[in-house]
Amino acid sequence: MPIYQVYGSTEAGHVTYSRLGKEPKLSSIGLPLKSRECIVVDPNTLKPVPPGESGELLVTSPYTVKEYWNKPEETEYSYVQLSGKVYYRMSDFVCQDTDGELVYVERSADIIKHKGYRVSASEVEAVLQDHSTVIGACVIGVPDPKVGERIKAIVVLKEDARGVGGSELTKWCGERLAPYKVPQYIEFRDMLPKSKVGKLLRREVRDEERRRIEKEKV
Repeated sequence: MPIYQVYGSTEAGHVTYSRLGKEPKLSSIGLPLKSRECIVVDPNTLKPVPPGESGELLVTSPYTVKEYWNKPEETEYSYVQLSGKVYYRMSDFVCQDTDGELVYVERSADIIKHKGYRVSASEVEAVLQDHSTVIGACVIGVPDPKVGERIKAIVVLKEDARGVGGSELTKWCGERLAPYKVPQYIEFRDMLPKSKVGKLLRREVRDEERRRIEKEKV
């Protein structure tokens, strides 16, 4: 059965729909509604990126809110004014295909900045989890002054996995990912933190890694 997408947020409302009667594309979140104006921009410069290139999604409409009530700092961060219009920053990375459909890439918080590239943590996790011995993976960015962030993967192996180490998984990723997306560090654990519904709590892993780094500096 085809899965049709509806994408949006509390601030922007419904933003995109998959078109009914047409087989939805893999990873596509559909076309913007006629009442929504969407642009994909570089999050640092807020300039539009070329079609097919990933960037942060900005949305505006006459019908969406333009500020948070009594929260000026949050408003300044989440809303930007471009060409006389107030856009909401969705904090999601997407790219636009040749048909104008938006393809979801990753949450901004889960984009790793490595050597000037933007790497989707979910993409690397999916490749790792395709390995026959891996049952779970969490990919995060580790701060590094030379390259911005280095890619670290925390991996859970099957109980009966034997002889599988970091070098094999690195090679596995290298055969399926661009060189700049391959993890530089691989750590093995017995389990990963997850919510009650089984969702990976990547933020907890990131916070734990930051605490470890700060402790080492002391």
